[in-house]
Amino acid sequence: MSLWYNTPMPTSFELRKPNPLLIVISGPSGVGKDSVVQRMKERGFPFHFVVTATTRDKRENETNGKDYWFVSKDEFARMIDENELIEYAIVYGDYKGIPKWEVREALASGQDVVMRIDVQGAESVRKLAPEALLIFITCEGEDELERRLRERKTETADSLSLRIATARKELQRIGSFDYVIVNEDFHLDDTVDKVRAVISAEHLRVQQRKVTL
Repeated sequence: MSLWYNTPMPTSFELRKPNPLLIVISGPSGVGKDSVVQRMKERGFPFHFVVTATTRDKRENETNGKDYWFVSKDEFARMIDENELIEYAIVYGDYKGIPKWEVREALASGQDVVMRIDVQGAESVRKLAPEALLIFITCEGEDELERRLRERKTETADSLSLRIATARKELQRIGSFDYVIVNEDFHLDDTVDKVRAVISAEHLRVQQRKVTL
């Protein structure tokens, strides 16, 4: 005899607004991190995109306050001294860092926050905010990575060799991340769709991430 009618049924379910996520887009140089974030912006994804501060020179196609905050080394030193950065590091001889105020204000407003940073920076964010969502962008393999870096032609031979060696080491840090997505050539929108799917799935978790800074 079936006893299904004796099984207690849930009496209510309270819908809740998902917690805002701190999303880190990272990976080695040359895998297309910048392109992924730029396409997310172009497609109107409802995220707050953090602008990184850097002491490196502005490239011809970059805009201050949009691609990076380009600051002097003295100004960056002041930001470090006054604890205004979530994380910072020396990358190929220049400083890069994430302003704290920008991230805190966005999270407080309920917005998901997207940061585009290097692998070392991503690991620093994990230590500060263990509930951050870390997504590792990569390409098909080391040979493909080297080809992409060489074709950019934005650096001297010595700088390029250093960047290639660093990128190869960064590929080995994939175990520090939550998700890995291969950004294949000419499939940028597929990559962006996968990033969006990861974020959507995280918002559906029963036990949600809760970021505090």
